[in-house]
Amino acid sequence: MAKRPPLMDLSIPTATSGFYSGFNKHVAITSKVLVSALIVWAVALPENAAKVLDLLNAVLLKDFASWYIYAVAFFLVLCVGLAVLPATGKMKLGRADDVPEFSNFSWFSMMFGAGIGIGMLTFATAEPMYHFATNPNVIMGEAEGYAANNVTPAYVWSFLHWGFSAWACYALVGLSLAYFAYRRNLPLTIRSGLTPIFGERLSGWIGHAVDIIAVVATILGVAQTLGFGVEQFVSGFSRIGIGEWITNDAGKPSAAGIIFALVIILGASTMSALSGVGKGIKWLSNINMGLSFFLLAFFLIFGAPLFGLSALATGMMEYILELPKLLFTVWRADGTETGNALNAWQGGWSVFYWAWWIAFAPFVGVFLARISKGRTIREYVIGAVIVPSLMCFIWFTLVGGTAIDMTLNGGVGDAISGAGQESQLFVMLDLILPNGFGWVMAVLVVVLLLTYLVTTADSAILIVNTINAAGEESPSGRIHIIFWGVALSLVVGGLLLVGGLGAIKTAMVIGALPFSFVMVLMGIALIKAIVRDVIRENNGVQSVHDEA
Repeated sequence: MAKRPPLMDLSIPTATSGFYSGFNKHVAITSKVLVSALIVWAVALPENAAKVLDLLNAVLLKDFASWYIYAVAFFLVLCVGLAVLPATGKMKLGRADDVPEFSNFSWFSMMFGAGIGIGMLTFATAEPMYHFATNPNVIMGEAEGYAANNVTPAYVWSFLHWGFSAWACYALVGLSLAYFAYRRNLPLTIRSGLTPIFGERLSGWIGHAVDIIAVVATILGVAQTLGFGVEQFVSGFSRIGIGEWITNDAGKPSAAGIIFALVIILGASTMSALSGVGKGIKWLSNINMGLSFFLLAFFLIFGAPLFGLSALATGMMEYILELPKLLFTVWRADGTETGNALNAWQGGWSVFYWAWWIAFAPFVGVFLARISKGRTIREYVIGAVIVPSLMCFIWFTLVGGTAIDMTLNGGVGDAISGAGQESQLFVMLDLILPNGFGWVMAVLVVVLLLTYLVTTADSAILIVNTINAAGEESPSGRIHIIFWGVALSLVVGGLLLVGGLGAIKTAMVIGALPFSFVMVLMGIALIKAIVRDVIRENNGVQSVHDEA
């Protein structure tokens, strides 16, 4: 009730001694068993695993596509609404005297690197190029593939998938956790976001189940991201001439190449995670943000900046105007060629992305909450939704716009579009900088990709450990950090080896479904908490903890 202070103490049982000292055994052991079982299943019975995962994926896309679409729309509307409303936008994520721990640059660098960094290098070229070939506008006959009238639609769909909706998924989880952790002194773990609904019952099996779902979703969501990154990392090494053995005859990563990449990436990630947020992760985030701006400046000078900036202006305007409709559009298979094609496209693109962002949300959300103490809700939403979305739009138009301009007006034919998505950026660099100069930029991209991969993986390892430790921000137990580093390597490597990116994609879409329900409940719980806290403040009732 709003006439008394809210719940400000949620007891989560943790072991007091032994191997799991400081950890909740129910969450830590169960999540390890589930992830280990997935690894064993994928490696020992690859054909059965692929068959079952494909069957579950088909059912999910048929029966839950609209759920994903409406859920993500709810997340965005809620974040924007809380930021815009005067009474809620000014509320601080913490006590009145709390100040942000990190500078704006470090804050933005860490959340951007953990949230989308890897995907930016792969998809800033690949996604606009794909939609330049085909998208719903082309399917409906409103534009023509690879034609000038399809440039703006290509960016509308790219912005839809990488813009406000994507970041709202992360922001909602982070906002919920930061609100309850820093205003009510509750543990920084997923279950705390549901206290307005379940209360002290979250100390028991309901809370354990919520945290286990979050851990499994995180591992699968991060595995998807690392899977894309590993392929591009190997492609980059091949491009700069390091070992023919890292790719197969088809130009795809070989088994040895995948293992080589994972040893480097997850080894460095585990060491960085052991050093904590304030050291390794912050240092790497600042480096990859600096290198990202350098690469962006390169395309601003040597790419097609006028074409890109024009696409940015027209694409953003059309995207913002169309966003209310795009958020709630569901295409169903109706037996017609067009209807079936639109349904298949939405399942393969929008639904996949919404599942990916949801699976990624517990990891990025906990991380955002961890670094956002002392920010107001309005400042948080601007920094966690609006600014990174604009950064994505600029990247996609300057980098991807150069690829489209070279294809449309530069006479390169299908040199870029015909390459695999992991190779398109490197191919474009070779075309822009002939006579070997493209090699230098390829080296920079490989270094940048490595920093993004390490930042993402080490942040994920640290967050999974935090959830397992009942929200303890600096849990002991280095061996547990090492376990999750190895487990993440095996999930990525095992699924890549037995079924490629498709196997990871299928497992991730399935794993995201349970957490999507948790996120919707978190949104409802946050609304309930904020409304009651506003009433409490108006009535002089305590709504923020008073512990220093």
